Amino acid sequence: MSVKPTFTTSSSAGAASSVAEATRAVVQDFLAARMAGDTGRLVDIFADEVDWLLADNPAVPWIRPRSTAAECAAQFTELMEYTVPEDARASLDTFLVDGTDAVLMGHLSGTVRATGKSFEGPFALHLTVEDGRITRHHLYENSLSIAEACAP
Repeated sequence: MSVKPTFTTSSSAGAASSVAEATRAVVQDFLAARMAGDTGRLVDIFADEVDWLLADNPAVPWIRPRSTAAECAAQFTELMEYTVPEDARASLDTFLVDGTDAVLMGHLSGTVRATGKSFEGPFALHLTVEDGRITRHHLYENSLSIAEACAP
C-alpha cells in the first residue's frame, strides 16, 4: 500500500483558516450566551435541526432527547430549574477547532436542588458549526455522578 502525500495551496489553507475562525466565533458566542443565560440568543445560535447527543439518563430530568433550536436552548433553563445556580461551575481546559468542528474539554460541577447532593466530573463537548449555526451538540459527561446526585 502506498500513501500519497497531500499538499494544500495557500488559498485552500486560507479558506480552512477562515472556516475555523468562523467556527471559533460561533462557539465563543454560544459560550457567552450560556454564561449569560440568554436563551433567546441560544435559539438563534442553534440550527433549526440539531444532531443532539447526551446519554439518555432517566434519573436526570434535564437530560432528554432534543432536536430543535428551541429544545436545545431550553436545556439551559431546565438545568437551572433543577440545580442550584450559585453552585454551578464549569472550567474549560481545551478548546480545539478544526474547520467546522470544535471540541471543548473541561470539568463541571453542581448541586441538584431537590436532593442537595453534588455532582462533578470531566466533560467533552463536540460542536459542529455550519452556516453560522450549531448543527451538532454531542456532550460526554460523568452521567453516573449526575444520576447519583439526583437519587433521593
